[in-house]
Amino acid sequence: MCGIVGISGLSPVNQSVYDALLLLQHRGQDAAGIATSKDNHFSMFKAHGLVRDVFRTRNMRSLPGNTGIGQVRYPTAGSSDSIDEAQPFYVNAPFGITFAHNGNLTNPDELREQLFNIDKRHINTNSDSEVLLNIFAHELQLASDKQLNDHEMIFTAIKALHKRVRGAYAVVAEITGFGMVGFRDVNGIRPLCLGQLKTEAGTEYMLASESVALEGLGFELVRDIAPGEAVFIDEQKNVFSEQCSDASKLNPCIFEYVYFARPDSTIDGVNVYNARLKMGQYLAAKVAKELRLSDIDVVMPIPDTSRPVAMELAARLGLDYREGFIKNRYVGRTFIMPGQSVRKKSVRQKLNAMSVEFKDKNILLVDDSIVRGTTSREIVDMARAAGAKKVFFASAAPAVRFPNVYGIDMPTQQELIAHNRTTEEVCAEIGADGLVYQGLEDLKKAVWDINPNIANFDTSCFDGIYVTGDIDQAYLDRLSAQRGKPIEKTSGSMSVNMGVEND
Repeated sequence: MCGIVGISGLSPVNQSVYDALLLLQHRGQDAAGIATSKDNHFSMFKAHGLVRDVFRTRNMRSLPGNTGIGQVRYPTAGSSDSIDEAQPFYVNAPFGITFAHNGNLTNPDELREQLFNIDKRHINTNSDSEVLLNIFAHELQLASDKQLNDHEMIFTAIKALHKRVRGAYAVVAEITGFGMVGFRDVNGIRPLCLGQLKTEAGTEYMLASESVALEGLGFELVRDIAPGEAVFIDEQKNVFSEQCSDASKLNPCIFEYVYFARPDSTIDGVNVYNARLKMGQYLAAKVAKELRLSDIDVVMPIPDTSRPVAMELAARLGLDYREGFIKNRYVGRTFIMPGQSVRKKSVRQKLNAMSVEFKDKNILLVDDSIVRGTTSREIVDMARAAGAKKVFFASAAPAVRFPNVYGIDMPTQQELIAHNRTTEEVCAEIGADGLVYQGLEDLKKAVWDINPNIANFDTSCFDGIYVTGDIDQAYLDRLSAQRGKPIEKTSGSMSVNMGVEND
């Protein structure tokens, strides 16, 4: 999972792209990068770390231009250790393209072979984002030979890309001498939205993974990019859009609403905060059926994602709501940290249990989901150590039993605590006195209640149904084997100034 942004402005955008990446930091903490354009020259800087740590004044000064793109990276395909795989990426032909991608391809090996043997293009990293960039560049080269208008050329390239590429991808890219483009995969698995800011000098445009990035910079949310659609903003700030697939259907990843997206974002017409309140309503009904409410003294959220769920659940069941865990906001999100040992260590650094709220009470803990079980097990232990008599656990999401192959770090079933385990067995594994999972249909209803026009969802990590239709057990076995391979470690930062002198 990553966060991407592109701004086509009327004044220098380096600070605005930086600020937008700060607002998307929750989507990736491994690396950050910005590429800007001025006078048909690109400048770029990227490095490992949080946005605030990656960019210094000297880096920002080396990023001139009124248009630019950026990314915060959470590694899935490829290596979290390699700075070469941080984004944006760049290719010099055709025209020169900078490129940032959120998602994960499901046929990258096939595409790599095509690129080398047929398209005669070389891929230099393990990143499927570089594969996607080169597919786009190759198809753009072919389209440029057809004497089309600028936007027709770009849309023709994206139509051809959709026919070759499978998986999840939301993309922002800048093409030298033409402008900025954003597009989304045919299932709309990963989010992308368009915003505008009207000024006296004219209108600026912004593409971003979440609406919170637009609103934080004063942009108005215009709309979500439709699945299979492309939006092109030329250098004169003219906006063109076209549906580039005849097989598009909106199937957004439901885990965006459960965990990844900020609660103040709206994705595909659904406010994330309201969706989580709805999840609390449905989960309350299931808790009432499966647990004795008289055994519960207080409801507590696991900060921060599950707070709306827990608040609504407590209100529906007439139970007291308390904040028993205090979060250290300077520790990152444990789920998206690379490496199990790092996640486990960070849980107790991130949360502290207040004994005054736990002592001699029966507690119902509410979390957004249970994936590997690391956080849940540690939190149950902390609650007992703080004096809780009984600890019940409720998950706003169903049991995660299958790998996610569309950009979430759940690639092997062996890492998932619910794989081949019953609810009772998972309950025992995390050390709870009772466990309630949200029902899958109830989870879907929680989002559908807000936007019934969504066709369906990608719920593959819960039910093993993959919306791209190309995933089987052999594919999952290969993915599991690849995950175990060691990857050469590199470190540092990368600053590229392609034709522009630093200030």
